[in-house]
Amino acid sequence: MNTHLGRRTRVLVATTATAGMVLLAACTSTDDGGGGSTTAGGVELVKAGQLTTCTHLPYPPFQSEIDGKVQGFDVALIDLVADDLGVKQQILDTPFENFKTGAFLNSGECDLAAAGMTITEERKKNVDFSDPYFNATQAVLVARDSGVASLADVKAKNVKLGAQAQTTGEDYVKGEGFDPVSFESSDAVLNGLRTGQVKAVVIDYPVVQGWLKDKANADAFTVAEQIDTGEQYGFTVKKGNKALQEAVNKALADAKADGTYKKLYEQWIGPYDESAASPAAS
Repeated sequence: MNTHLGRRTRVLVATTATAGMVLLAACTSTDDGGGGSTTAGGVELVKAGQLTTCTHLPYPPFQSEIDGKVQGFDVALIDLVADDLGVKQQILDTPFENFKTGAFLNSGECDLAAAGMTITEERKKNVDFSDPYFNATQAVLVARDSGVASLADVKAKNVKLGAQAQTTGEDYVKGEGFDPVSFESSDAVLNGLRTGQVKAVVIDYPVVQGWLKDKANADAFTVAEQIDTGEQYGFTVKKGNKALQEAVNKALADAKADGTYKKLYEQWIGPYDESAASPAAS
């Protein structure tokens, strides 16, 4: 995922906006205006009484604004971490580039990042990842009448291809010799396909699953191919923040053990796919 680097960071809080664009977060939060504080669990937080999460909107079904609130699979999982720490989650909408560099974690603006982010060795140089919480494949999405049945068809028929900038999907197709049209968000990618700016897109399959729940979309578009790129999603913390990393891993493990993970998966992703939902720790 990516966004224009000049985009203003937004604080998503459970209050009415007095200026600028302010949205409802998944939870309310407490900000006493002071610095960080240590929770009972021994985790140092950048702001007292809240777990501050950096994300990048929109990226349904993992995080997007729904009915004035930021909701999604990632949001719900991080709420579990916040609950364990006895605080509330507050969400900041930030450029995706910051997740790759760890900038907002290093500057103390966020405790962690949750953005449907693939674990890669390059990213591990800048941030520490949680255990993987989701196996993701890429999807080649096309119009039903396109005559395209695979990524190979896209190349053979010289079909204009789109992808989201700065993502592993874009990296993958570039590695396969494509020069895709880059879009700044998943919504922009799908809109580019809908409006004919491109004739095919490569994008994370869970995003496509959610998009195709809309009958109008499903009637007009179809998945030509799923590509298993071996991707796993993880949440990130500042390098060396072992206490928060362990708190995230514990919340994930507990949720899988008590059925909460499965419930949230079915709510946000779709029919439970154990192979996608239960990746081994990397």
